[in-house]
Amino acid sequence: MERYFGEAIPKLGFGLMRLPKDAAGKIDIEQTKKMVDLFMDAGLNYFDTAYVYDGGDSEKAAKAALVDRYPRERYTLATKLCAWMGAHNEETAKQQFYTSLERTGAGYFDYYLLHALQAGNYKTYDQYHIWDFVKEQKAKGLIKHWGFSFHATPDILDEILTAHPDAEFVQLQLNYADWENPDVTARENYEVARKHGKSIVVMEPIKGGALADPPEAVRQIFDKANKDVSYASWAIRYAASLDGIMTVLSGMSNVAQMEDNLSYMKNFKPLDEEEQLAIRKAQEAINGVKSIPCTGCHYCTAGCPKKIPIPEIFAARNKQLVWGQLEEGKADYAQAVKDAGCAGACVACGQCERACPQQIKIIEKLKDCAAVF
Repeated sequence: MERYFGEAIPKLGFGLMRLPKDAAGKIDIEQTKKMVDLFMDAGLNYFDTAYVYDGGDSEKAAKAALVDRYPRERYTLATKLCAWMGAHNEETAKQQFYTSLERTGAGYFDYYLLHALQAGNYKTYDQYHIWDFVKEQKAKGLIKHWGFSFHATPDILDEILTAHPDAEFVQLQLNYADWENPDVTARENYEVARKHGKSIVVMEPIKGGALADPPEAVRQIFDKANKDVSYASWAIRYAASLDGIMTVLSGMSNVAQMEDNLSYMKNFKPLDEEEQLAIRKAQEAINGVKSIPCTGCHYCTAGCPKKIPIPEIFAARNKQLVWGQLEEGKADYAQAVKDAGCAGACVACGQCERACPQQIKIIEKLKDCAAVF
């Protein structure tokens, strides 16, 4: 008998947000098929996409690489409705559900989420009656289970779960680097969700890929503990070892990443006491690194009036802050803004900060980048 909803789900989920791309910048369907096959052959079956991922191409890729190639009962598929990005009214917001059904061809969704609830947008889901809408689709059998993904503070999470106690699960950003990060409030959000008895799907366990290549001080700690495993494995196993976890999503971008993840998650074992100690040491080390906590989701760039490539600029600055690579950072910045707006072009309209899941003070950080570059 399960102690919590979804306990029996395999603890690695395939996040379809960062799929491999071909030379033209489109999703590489053939490589994605290979990754899906490896994942399924390992006995794993949780796939996660969203209406807004890759402008809808992620859902289409799910159809081509998964839905069209496997019996429906062999996999579970999650997708999301984003009422605040690209939707201008209740009708267009709800239409996303039907469009997702058409794009994926899945017939129904095993898990359906209200997407990226934040301080500036979560009331939109009430205004558009989306909570009632998803429950109506569940009653019709088009949704098996529903919940929401969340990027805000614990007081708002508590407010939402109090108002909507029938939500079956919550998707949260949890990783060892952000556990005590006051901007992400990972630990506090986790504790609020568990207080309400909610199961958790983990997103950003590797912090947008940053923890697959952590700062040197962190690398030394993990190398001393076990030099034979990847740095990404520490991050994913850390999240999967928490109580109440349904699955941990990894946005794998190539076959090699898939093979590495399967090497330790096919037969997942929680971190032991010595491994937990290594994680605590890594947390102490990473807290001393003053980087910009951008995960490269690009939510900030969709409405930027100056077309500033914010994630790429922040990546260039982090190359300087984390690795001390001053000239390399300058070169990356120059390439990023070659055909786009520079950091100094920011007009401080604030739309990027309203969209940012990490609550980054983007306007302030862009000023810093403009001064440096």
